[in-house]
Amino acid sequence: MFDYLQKALLTGVGLALRSKTEIEDLAKEFAKTSSMSQDEARDFLKDCQGKYEDAKAEFDKKLEAGIEKILKKLDLPSRSDIKALNDRMDALTKKLTDE
Repeated sequence: MFDYLQKALLTGVGLALRSKTEIEDLAKEFAKTSSMSQDEARDFLKDCQGKYEDAKAEFDKKLEAGIEKILKKLDLPSRSDIKALNDRMDALTKKLTDE
């Protein structure tokens, strides 16, 4: 069971890492070598393209979540934190130069 899940996960990651053109080429090659009708081949290609887009979106989402988690653990200030600090420094500098 674990092997099946591992293979499925790796297939999804592999699919997400391949380019759209590579996926289309693989689907076309598979359609040629199998005995699919033209309609079946077109449906198969559309299905592969849809799965590619889904896998890529899911991979991007997980990658973004992982990066956010790492940044949070590093306790780095966000862009808005830095902007707020700069705004405060500008306001203090203005008060000091006006006096």
